[in-house]
Amino acid sequence: MAGARCDVLIVGGGTGGCAAALAAGSMGLKVILTEETDWIGGQLTSQGVPADEHPWIEQCGCTARYRQFRNRARDFYRRHTPLVPSLRGEDVLNPGGGWVSRLCIEPSVAWQVLEEMLAEVRVEVWLNTIPCGGTILSLIPGEAPPAAADLSDGLVRSIDLFDLRTGQVSTVEAEYFLDATELGDLLPITGTEYVVGAESGRTTSEAHAPAEASPANQQGFTWVFAMGFDPDHEHTIEKPSSYERWKAFTPPGWPGPLLGLADLDPQTNKPRQPALPLFSDDWRSWFRYRQIVDPGSFEPKFAPHPVTVVNWPQNDYFLSPLVDTPPAEQALHLAESREQSLSLLYWLQTECPREDGGLGYSGLFMAGAPMGTRDGFAKTPYIRESRRIIALKTIKEGEVSAAENPGLSVAPPFADSVGIGAYRIDLHPSTAGDPYLDLSTLPFEIPLGALIPPRMRNLLPACKNIGTTHITNGCYRLHPVEWNIGESAGLLAASCLRHKTEPHGVAESSEAKAAFQSLLRSHGIAIHWPEFHAL
Repeated sequence: MAGARCDVLIVGGGTGGCAAALAAGSMGLKVILTEETDWIGGQLTSQGVPADEHPWIEQCGCTARYRQFRNRARDFYRRHTPLVPSLRGEDVLNPGGGWVSRLCIEPSVAWQVLEEMLAEVRVEVWLNTIPCGGTILSLIPGEAPPAAADLSDGLVRSIDLFDLRTGQVSTVEAEYFLDATELGDLLPITGTEYVVGAESGRTTSEAHAPAEASPANQQGFTWVFAMGFDPDHEHTIEKPSSYERWKAFTPPGWPGPLLGLADLDPQTNKPRQPALPLFSDDWRSWFRYRQIVDPGSFEPKFAPHPVTVVNWPQNDYFLSPLVDTPPAEQALHLAESREQSLSLLYWLQTECPREDGGLGYSGLFMAGAPMGTRDGFAKTPYIRESRRIIALKTIKEGEVSAAENPGLSVAPPFADSVGIGAYRIDLHPSTAGDPYLDLSTLPFEIPLGALIPPRMRNLLPACKNIGTTHITNGCYRLHPVEWNIGESAGLLAASCLRHKTEPHGVAESSEAKAAFQSLLRSHGIAIHWPEFHAL
């Protein structure tokens, strides 16, 4: 068994994990960052999801490091691709042309930018590594060895990590341990108290919480894939073995079979009118929704085929939860979600109605290069909901809801704010059969208390596993917010090491809290919003 020691061990190389590593590394700490796949970046890269962001992202509302990431991604296209001259000087460059975001880029580009940023602060990255007892989301055959952690009086002294390539187990000692895994795997491994699924409204007093708690009531996940279009050639795949099953599947309340172009308006749960077409001459189409390669952005002789990311309602998998599910069942549902996505592609290739009256677009194909895979699938599924720590502070619906805060333009402030975010409460159909929940929110803050478990002294959440509820997770899980959470957690660990204190000490002392907020501001992290309107 190998061993290592560092100041901060960050388990999980997703968006929050990378932000935490950049922050802690910038403070001169020895940081080890682990990642299950061979790509760090999570939502931005290995999960293949173009950044979901708020309307003001080009002006404010994110950390300085997140803005640096966005600027460097744009510069990557200017330096390394044959952009048309008219776009080279475009400040708000959107190379992919998708309308989900002002910055739709290829996951492969996001990965390269993050790699460069981490190298600059000398973060040690362990790829293809998970915690012993953790979840294997990438569908590599087998299971990790049983969980092993050295714990004493709320302190984590070491954690065992498992190399998926070699089978080697390494014990890593650290002063601080940050959980940035997609399912919050370090929480059960370290005995950290957590909640999963939907809480009871009697407990949270939230307007949209169910009457009874349901841990198995979790948002669906999606195995995203990149899809190109080459109308001059035939690319139809072999019919998936479960195609007929998925073709016949009609969820309750859905306006027809799930494999189709019709879907629901998330705000009303009624059929979208009119339904989005696959293609259109303007922005309003499924293909343009998350388009990451736009041929019109490049010199004509170098123009590639258009490519979009298929992260649509039609390939959301909500038949069973992932969190706290036995590994064999997890693997089954992960495999089924890939089959669902393949079935959607096959339906689009063979049965999707065309404007000319025909059926199917046989020129659609799985595009591997943007995802860094041979088959075009993302390296891991897109996970919307994790285990969440039981925290000193749990953020409730009423604290961010526009409806429950009439007359306000931003959400009520938190005295211990460590960052800001903005997004609607966006819950996808759940494993308990709940439909969409899509609610207007006010631009909100991230309280320090939501990052601190009451009993644990040196374990911190660093992504969507903070002290939110099932409801408020729906607005705290998006890219810039997860980044801010991770970055603030990384700086909290660094600050505690510098001042020889612990997170509880920062939370309990007005002087220490003010000093930490000053540190955050010095790193370009805003802790309060200017005045805006509801989303």
